[in-house]
This record gives sequence, structure tokens and C-alpha cells, in this order.
Amino acid sequence: MVMGTLEEKKMSTTDNTTGSMEKNPAAASAVIEAPAEESTMKSIHVKARDFSIFYGTNEAVKSVNIDIPENEVTAIIGPSGCGKSTFLRCINRMNDLIPACHTTGELIFDNQNIYHPRLNVVSLRQRIGMVFQRPNPFPKSILDNVAYGPRLQGIRNRSVLMDIVEQSLKQAAIWDEVKDRLNDNALGLSGGQQQRLCLARALAVKPEILLMDEPTSALDPKATARIEDLIDELRGDYTIIIVTHNMQQAARVSDYTAFFYEGILVEFGKTEQVFTNPREKRTEDYITGRFG
Repeated sequence: MVMGTLEEKKMSTTDNTTGSMEKNPAAASAVIEAPAEESTMKSIHVKARDFSIFYGTNEAVKSVNIDIPENEVTAIIGPSGCGKSTFLRCINRMNDLIPACHTTGELIFDNQNIYHPRLNVVSLRQRIGMVFQRPNPFPKSILDNVAYGPRLQGIRNRSVLMDIVEQSLKQAAIWDEVKDRLNDNALGLSGGQQQRLCLARALAVKPEILLMDEPTSALDPKATARIEDLIDELRGDYTIIIVTHNMQQAARVSDYTAFFYEGILVEFGKTEQVFTNPREKRTEDYITGRFG
């Protein structure tokens, strides 16, 4: 079981400068203290310490050190194949489904190593929900999609379930569109509606963290704006970690930004700082479109 409450108040960033890596490979995993004004803002919700992810012998994510703050939006950016989605999926152990995938180091949530052999993965995934790149509603009614998680938690009272369904659909800003057809098949919804339904399904089990893996990449601009508005409304109540290829989106929705490149966490900090005054040349080159 994941137990305890993490009360750390320090923020830290990863300093992976090209020069220091060449002179001292250990510098790639160093944890650098954030400026004092950042360090007292929020508790740390998820932290990685020398955390690496392998597919067989291939090291896809390399010795990451990061502190992700509680109840803030953290964006993970970087070119295709840089390890950002691989890292995201490890936070609720979705990569367990890949037989060749294994990890080293520590990934810590609520003072517990997520990869501890006795950790209850079902409980972990109730506390850390996920919304995927493409909407994936179950081939069930709208109501049954949202009620699925609470039923697994043992909630059987119909009145209680209906309250959870309504609250979750309202949080996902889709209640008014579906309240008169809750028994309709969810696959009949539009793509944007399906994605908001999947968000409602994730919220229904009252998670502490929401992982969002490019949640708007398959949506049109109008539906994308709705999802971004929802992220803004949910900030402060949830820790949200979003992977996105869209740097403008990262700048719009996030409080913190992590830049991955070739499996390395190159830079992590306040979004405004990363986008306007990056510490690393590789970050600047990516943000300004020199590669990616």
C-alpha cells in the first residue's frame, strides 16, 4: 500500500549541462536546489532519484532526478522518442504491461518507492489516474464508464454512484451535454466528448495525481481549448503532469516544465523561466525550433 504523507518543502532542479556531463558523467544525475522563492511554494508530490528505465538493455530514460510539486501543473516536453511518455507511464506503473521494461533507482510518491515489490499497484492507480493520447472509453454506457472505478472500489449504492457520476461529469465539463442520455453508448460521443468522458472516469475515483499523455493531440482546436480550460480549472485541486509536443500548450497550461532530450532530463524549472530564460542551450535550441 502507498502510505504516509510527503511533507517535503524543498524544490530542486536537475542540472545536466553539456559541459559538466562531458567532464563528469555523474553530473547528469545531480539534484540542484531551486531558488529560495520556489522552494517553499509547494510540497513535493513525486520525486525521482537516479531513476532509469530500460527496454531490455536499451536505457530509454537515464538517471532522472526531479521533484514534481503538489497541486501544480507540470508539463513534460521534448522531441519524439526522448522518453517523456515512458517516464510519465512509470508514475502509475503502466509500463509493467511491457515484459522487457525494468527500472533502476527510485520513483517516490507519498514517501514510498512506487517500484517497491510489495506496493499495491491497484491502490496506486486509484490515487494516480491517467488520460491517454487517444480517447479510450469503454464500450459501455456513459454512466457505466464513469461508475466503473467507484464500483471497483466497492460502492454499490445507486444514489451514491449517481452523485459521483454527476459530480465527475460536471468537473469534466460534459454534464450538460450528456445528462439526458447517460444510458447511451459512450462510443457515440464525439472525439472531444469522449476525451472529457475519460477525464471524468479518471476523476470519479478521486485521484491525487492526473497523468495526461498528449490528451489533445487527436482533437480539433475547439476541443483542445476545452481540455486546456479544464486543466486550468483543476489546478490547485490535483497534481497534473502533462506530456505535450505542443510548446505553446505547455506555456499556456503549466506552472513547471521539464525538458527531456535523448532520455535525459536536460532542464526543469518554472515554465516562465524555462521558456524565457532557459539555463541550457539545448533547451533554448528546442524551444526556438532549431531541432525537434
